Amino acid sequence: MPDHSFRNKINRMQLFACGVNHHTAPVAIRERVAFPADILGRALSDVTGRALAHEVAILSTCNRTEVYCNTPEPESMVEWMAEFHSLKPREVRPYLYTLPGDQAVKHAFRVASGLDSMVLGETQILGQMKQAAERAKEAGTLGLMLNKLFQRTFSVAKEVRTATEIGANTVSMSAAAVTLAERIFPSVSDQAILFVGAGEMIELVATHFAARNPRRLMVVNRTVERARDLANRFGGEAAALTALPELLSEFDIVVTSTASPLPIVGLGMVERALKLRKHRPIFMVDLAVPRDIEAEVGELDDAFLYTVDDLGEVVQAGHDARHAKVEQAEAIISASVHEFMHWVGARSAVPTVRALRDHGERLRRHELEKAVKALHRGDDPKGVLEALSHGLLNKLLHDPSHAMNQAASGEREELARLIARLYNLHNDL
Repeated sequence: MPDHSFRNKINRMQLFACGVNHHTAPVAIRERVAFPADILGRALSDVTGRALAHEVAILSTCNRTEVYCNTPEPESMVEWMAEFHSLKPREVRPYLYTLPGDQAVKHAFRVASGLDSMVLGETQILGQMKQAAERAKEAGTLGLMLNKLFQRTFSVAKEVRTATEIGANTVSMSAAAVTLAERIFPSVSDQAILFVGAGEMIELVATHFAARNPRRLMVVNRTVERARDLANRFGGEAAALTALPELLSEFDIVVTSTASPLPIVGLGMVERALKLRKHRPIFMVDLAVPRDIEAEVGELDDAFLYTVDDLGEVVQAGHDARHAKVEQAEAIISASVHEFMHWVGARSAVPTVRALRDHGERLRRHELEKAVKALHRGDDPKGVLEALSHGLLNKLLHDPSHAMNQAASGEREELARLIARLYNLHNDL
C-alpha cells in the first residue's frame, strides 16, 4: 500500500526561512539562539532526524541566526528553534522573522550581497553563508532545493558586488573598533592591545590595530600554535587562554571573539585587573555572539565595554552615499528572485509531468503488444501499423476530448484555451 501521508507531506514541502538579526534582536537575545560550531552538526541532524524538514541549513554569526529549510510545516521550525535552546516560543517570537517562499529567497540574496549587514556591502557574510552551506552538506541535510538556493545566492552576490561595487569604501566593524578606541585614548600607538581568540574576525581587527603601531600586541587562544601564527604576522606575542586572568591587567585595549558558549571574561576578573592597573581605563570590544565578556563589566567606572551592536552606530556613517548602489543591487536581486521562483515552480510540476509520461508509456505498450500479436498472426504489416497509429491516437486524445465534452459551459472555453496551448494548435481559441 502506498504511504499517502508521506506523499502528502512531500507535496506540502516549501522553502522557508526564519531567524533573528541585529535589526530585530539585541545581542542579549541573539546569543541565546546562536548555534556555535560545536553544536551546529547536532542541530542540523535533529531537524531532519525528527522529520521537521526535508532539508535544512543554519547560518549563525555575531549579527544573525537564520534557519533555511525545505519543510511541510514552517511553524514547527519556529517551535524547534526555541525548544533546541531550551526557550519557550513566546520568548523568541517578538524578535523572529518568518519568510516563506520568494521572501526567503530574496532575503538570502540580500544577506549574501551585504545589503542586510550592519556594515553595508561587507564581504565576510558571503564566506559565512558558504560555510553554512558546506556544514549542511557535511551533515547530509543539503538537498536539491537548498543546494540550488545557495549556489544561486552566491552567484547573485557576486553579480551585485561586481555591478555595483557596493562594498567599496565601507567602514568595517574592524575599523569601527579602532575608531572607538581613539575616542578613549589619544593615540593607539601608545597602548598595549590584547586579542582573545585567533579566528577570522580577530585577524581582521588585529590588522587594523596593527596599522596604528601599538607599543605592545598579544594574542591569546586555546590553541597556542594558532595564537603564535597570528601574532607573528604583526610582530606580537602569544599565550594560552589559561593565562588570561594574569595578563589582563597589562593591557589597555582588549578585543575578544571566540566561539565559547559561555563568557570567558567575568566581572571579577576585570575588577581585579582594574585594581592592579590602579583604575587606569580598559577599552574592551566583545565581537562574539554568545558574548565573551559578562555584560556587568560595562557597569564598571573604568571599563569601556562595547559589543557588536555598539559598533553598528559607527559603521552607519557613509550609508547614505551608497543609496544609488543599493537601488541597483535591489533591482538585480528582484530579477534573480523571479528567476529562481520560476525554477521552483517548474520543480513542482515534475510529478505531474512524470505521471503524464507514465500514462503515455502504458498506452504505447498496450498498443504495441496488440500490434506484435497481429504480426505473429500473419496480418498485413501495413494494416498493423495503421491500426497501431489509430489506436494510439484515439487513446491519447480520449481524455482531453472527454474532459471537453463533460465540462460545464463556463469551464469549456477556458479548457479549450488550455488544450490549444498544450497542443500548440495556433488557432483563434
